[in-house]
Amino acid sequence: MLKNVEIYSKSNCLYCDKAKNYFSQNNIDYVAHDAEIPEVFDALMIRNPYARTMPQIFIDDELIGGYTDLEDWLQTKQD
Repeated sequence: MLKNVEIYSKSNCLYCDKAKNYFSQNNIDYVAHDAEIPEVFDALMIRNPYARTMPQIFIDDELIGGYTDLEDWLQTKQD
């Protein structure tokens, strides 16, 4: 089971919604951070200065990346 899931996201973001839906449908708790709030965006830039797309997903403080990165990461966990 995944723990300590955090998603930095923006509104009107299809991949942000897909990531949140994945976690919700699989009964995985997550914390959503609104990257449209300047202070939240600044915190994201400290955690991942190379972030240029949304969402930015962290699991147990490990940067997973965006939604397609999450799909790849999950596939490696199933193999």
